[in-house]
Amino acid sequence: MPQMIFVNLPVTDLARSQAFYEAVGAVNNPAFTDDTAACMIVAEGSIHVMLLTHEKWATFTSKAIPDAHTSAQVLLCVSADSRAEVDAQVAKATAAGGKADPTPTQEYGDFMYGRSFEDPDGHIWEVMWMDPAAIPAAIPAGEPAKATA
Repeated sequence: MPQMIFVNLPVTDLARSQAFYEAVGAVNNPAFTDDTAACMIVAEGSIHVMLLTHEKWATFTSKAIPDAHTSAQVLLCVSADSRAEVDAQVAKATAAGGKADPTPTQEYGDFMYGRSFEDPDGHIWEVMWMDPAAIPAAIPAGEPAKATA
C-alpha cells in the first residue's frame, strides 16, 4: 500500500469548511464523514484532509487550538501541473470564501511558480508548479531560491 498523508485541521463550521474544500476540488469520502469530521480527498490515494470540529479535535490532543487567522504553525503545499493551474486553484479558493495570497508569490521564471490561499479558518495552503529540468544552475542544490512579494 502506498504511503498516504492525512492532514487534520480544526474547523469552526464543518459544513462551511466541507463546502470550501469541495469548491477547490477535494472530494468527500462519506465513509469517514459524520457530524464531527469530514474526510476530504485532495489527491486520490495519497492526500486526505480531515476537517475536525473543535470538539472532535479535543479528543486527539489537549493542546489549545491557535487562531490560524493570527498565527501559523504549518504551511501546507500541494503541487500543480502548470502555472495556470496554480492561478486557477487560488481563484477557486477566493470564489469559495478563502483569502488569496496570504504569503508572498514565489516567482522563479521558467522553473517554479507558487501562490497561496487561506481557507475560512485561516489555514494556509500553497500551490506550487515546478519544472525540475529548468532549475537554473545558479541555485546550488539544497539551497532555496528567494520568494518575491
